[in-house]
Amino acid sequence: MRLVLRHTLLLLCLSAAGLSHAACESGLAERMHAKLYPNRALDERLAACKPWPAFPGRSIVVLPVPRETSSTGAKVFDLELLLIQRPDNGNTERDTVIGRVFQPEALDEDNATAIQDVRIDTSRYVLSSDTRAFGLRVRYKSTAPGSSAASETIRLYVHHGSKLRQVLQEVELDHDSGEWDSTCTGRFEKLRTMLSVGKSTSNGYADLQLSRTLVQSHAQMQEDLGCTEKALLTRLSNVTLRYDGDRYRVPKSLQPQMP
Repeated sequence: MRLVLRHTLLLLCLSAAGLSHAACESGLAERMHAKLYPNRALDERLAACKPWPAFPGRSIVVLPVPRETSSTGAKVFDLELLLIQRPDNGNTERDTVIGRVFQPEALDEDNATAIQDVRIDTSRYVLSSDTRAFGLRVRYKSTAPGSSAASETIRLYVHHGSKLRQVLQEVELDHDSGEWDSTCTGRFEKLRTMLSVGKSTSNGYADLQLSRTLVQSHAQMQEDLGCTEKALLTRLSNVTLRYDGDRYRVPKSLQPQMP
């Protein structure tokens, strides 16, 4: 039973870590929403904002705007991503949108899959001498009976003129999944991915490198009633994503398993 609890905690950690980074404590998301979408609701649970350290005075804001929930319980979100220039004197009335993109039906959840949180990633994604990307990370968790799974994905955006442009579609970085009985026996799978910017370039942007580790294991009850886990497979792989002049080409194997 202890082993089952450990895997459950791994799923919870994958889906819950970083929640504190998503909150818009300054009220910036609410103010931008009131200005841009006064007649539509804002999902404050998933709204995110974060200063962009590489560009002093700039903040990134994500506004998840839900559409009408379907009769089956599915919920679809439009996304508005904003790049805000904030004044040095803290006068919020002078916050200025300098880049934006609206993405219809960009997120969804249903009776089997829930969105845990949305986070902004301002890691050092330097794609060229004058272009730096930021990431949008989304954590999902399965709510289907008899199965537990959690997943984290990333998308990348760049600022171009008065717009934000998505250059990397949603790619799955991490996932934990498992099925087991109520005592011990079960199978588990864990994927971890490190995303980095490579030295080589394609069509003006740096290639992206994904170093992936996939571990599959099996848990079984022993004669002494102890629960032991045995690794069945550990697979290491490296994937290079190249820019085609519009966006990075992503193979189907990297696309999200959830939802």
